[in-house]
Amino acid sequence: MSAQPLKVGIVQHSNSDDLTSNIQKTEQGIRDAAAQGAKLVVLQELHRSLYFCQTEETDLFDLAEPIPGPSTDFYGQLAKELNVVIVTSLFEKRATGLYHNTAVVIENDGSIAGKYRKMHIPDDPGFYEKFYFTPGDMGFTPIHTSVGKLGVLVCWDQWFPEGARLMAMAGAEILIYPTAIGWDPRDDQAEQIRQRDAWIISQRAHAIANGVPVISVNRVGHESDPSKQSDGILFWGNSFVAGPQGEMLLHASEDEEQMAVVELDQARSESVRRIWPYLRDRRIDHYQDLCKIYRD
Repeated sequence: MSAQPLKVGIVQHSNSDDLTSNIQKTEQGIRDAAAQGAKLVVLQELHRSLYFCQTEETDLFDLAEPIPGPSTDFYGQLAKELNVVIVTSLFEKRATGLYHNTAVVIENDGSIAGKYRKMHIPDDPGFYEKFYFTPGDMGFTPIHTSVGKLGVLVCWDQWFPEGARLMAMAGAEILIYPTAIGWDPRDDQAEQIRQRDAWIISQRAHAIANGVPVISVNRVGHESDPSKQSDGILFWGNSFVAGPQGEMLLHASEDEEQMAVVELDQARSESVRRIWPYLRDRRIDHYQDLCKIYRD
């Protein structure tokens, strides 16, 4: 990793059923981040639309698009104009009847540096993603860019240390998680705090265990359940950037739209890994059972 500091921008916003308005918010956030010197801008999961996975509706597959396609063209032009690397999150139509939740990294020359298809797909009340998304088939491979090797994963992946470890083992210098996670409004405050804290702690632990920064960008605002079977989802924001010891470098609002820029000291990972050499001391000769679902 370069010893030069890297300015990173995050764009956290609410969404509506007005696709044009959503795109305008995202674009303005990227422009504002670039104006503050960001060379890497990370967007939230499925930022183009509402989080449509609250229900199972075949008509919603109309939201999907090919890659390359209209969104990658749009963000490619923006990345080239502003000289930034953009991590975007799209509903990918690979073929009729085959769709993925896909993060795409756009290089600062407007080209597609690479993509990552979400590997862990949830299926919970309000998060019916297995109906829409085929699990990824590209593995855990960092994407090489002008700002470093980016270990891009997506939302539910953030709860699984295996994905973070495999990205780090392949040379990822930053772990990045576009996210759409929120509360059931019926949960009491104590439960909401426990969920939010668990989410932050789990990802800070990935930073610590692998000695690399973590960037996690979530949306905010309430989105109704079209089926009326629930009270919808209250997305909890709290986008953050953590350093290689899990230290909080940036922590965004819980309920406000926010663009923020923070500087990463890219030399710190080298220093931290020399003092805390977890990769050196891994006992891979005794980890075979990790390939089992459960040790019966």
